[in-house]
Amino acid sequence: MSTSLDAKTAVSQGSRILAAQGVLDAFGHLSCRSPERPDRFLIPRSLAPALVTPDDVAELDLAGDLIPPTSGVQLFLERFIHGEIYRRRPDVQAVVHSHALPVVPFTVVPGARIRPICHMCGFLRGAPSTFDLAAHAGASTDLLIRNAEHGRHLAEHLGDASIVLMRAHGYTVVGARVEEVVYEAIYTMKNCEIELAARALGEPAFLSDGEAEACAQTLGAATSRAWELWVRQCPPIGAASGG
Repeated sequence: MSTSLDAKTAVSQGSRILAAQGVLDAFGHLSCRSPERPDRFLIPRSLAPALVTPDDVAELDLAGDLIPPTSGVQLFLERFIHGEIYRRRPDVQAVVHSHALPVVPFTVVPGARIRPICHMCGFLRGAPSTFDLAAHAGASTDLLIRNAEHGRHLAEHLGDASIVLMRAHGYTVVGARVEEVVYEAIYTMKNCEIELAARALGEPAFLSDGEAEACAQTLGAATSRAWELWVRQCPPIGAASGG
């Protein structure tokens, strides 16, 4: 049975993997629902993802408040992304929010869609839609999900999907396991890189719906293999802050 200690280790490892793969830099975050309290989630304190250790992973309630209340702990401003998705989607056990640059163009060009372009990215079938905070909070925000109301609007837009784009901001991925959301966050970015490169040659040929479905089923079982490799490729915990 998974424990909060196991989950904190997974969040730490996943954060460092996402940083090593270029999905997160100094910004962005990974969380998982508490395995012991479904009304709570585990997320690092406000810290560059490459530096996260299990000791840096805090427990929050769905309102985004620290459990237990502790002074001097700085939390991510956009923790409301996570809390409101967990509140609306009991099936979701892990969330990644990223600003990966190859994805951002697809959030700002009207009519652009992310479609699966290679066999590793069949999970992108259905073309993620784009959430625009301005439609709910006006055109004078900094585009950040700063409060529970913003988070609710994002969670409602996500609906039953696994990925939502965020205009001029980035994207958010949800899933049933930390390993799953890490894989999908990485390969969403790679899919965008491949499409941007392919368009220099001409109009890309995308996977059919049937191909995407079959690829998603095949590759979904292989996320653990990727996770094991990525963990081994990361610097040991405590070494990431060296230099």
